[in-house]
Amino acid sequence: MTVLMKGAEVSAAMKESLLAELSALKSEGIEPKLGIVRVGARPDDLSYERGALKRFDGLGIPTQVFELPEDITQAAFETEFRKINDDPSVHGILVFQPLPSHLDNDWVRTHINPLKDVDGMSPLSSAKVFAGDKDGFAPCTPSAVMEMLAHYGVELKGKNVTIVGRSMVVGRPLAMLMLAEHATVTICHTRTVDMPSICKRADILVAAAGKAKMIGADYVTEHSIVADVGINVDPEGKLCGDVDFDAVSPIVRMISPVPGGVGAVTTSVLAKNVLKAARLLAAQKKS
Repeated sequence: MTVLMKGAEVSAAMKESLLAELSALKSEGIEPKLGIVRVGARPDDLSYERGALKRFDGLGIPTQVFELPEDITQAAFETEFRKINDDPSVHGILVFQPLPSHLDNDWVRTHINPLKDVDGMSPLSSAKVFAGDKDGFAPCTPSAVMEMLAHYGVELKGKNVTIVGRSMVVGRPLAMLMLAEHATVTICHTRTVDMPSICKRADILVAAAGKAKMIGADYVTEHSIVADVGINVDPEGKLCGDVDFDAVSPIVRMISPVPGGVGAVTTSVLAKNVLKAARLLAAQKKS
């Protein structure tokens, strides 16, 4: 029978360790806090924001939303962002991207304090992930995949992993996290020839292409473990992943659903990163 890898179960398991670390930080006089920077009010940003606020409220970690007008100028945005970046009470910063087209996304990536970069957007964060530096922050989604696989006892050492998608948000950092656990990693992308046969050879298949239901039954076997990172809307208006769940789930060994899978773990990873950032910032202050 196929095992359904549920995000809620993973987050519930993470909660105990998060609360223990939060308690330890508070005993040292450190009050971790997340700052959310949102320009405008895109529905997907608001949806993630609600989930993050609910998760952080349940853990007792303060959050502050910095809502900026959609028509804010670059100069005004930079001024507001610097205030948040320099605020010692804010330990982690989450910036919803992409920013409106008239704002410079690259400016944020290069100016965010790397020790507050809890969603791994800065070049230094990327460099640390690629170098295997544990002080770095990987983006929350690939980290959530790792948390899910670990929770469900999926061994990575020596296993063949195929990731469909090569973005800097998911595919590439996830490949580095997998390599750090001694997996053998293949990345597929739009120029890959005969993708189904490559995916079929994988022990673990991660779908992160951003294309609704592109991974079908011909991509998997009864031994496949499938993590679906995709968030899409199908022609009927329903949320779905990059995997054709109805076609694939009866075949494979394990699979994460959409919704209720990897996405449900990302806010717990965000909380974990905020606590890590608070610890790193406190250590920097002491040194």
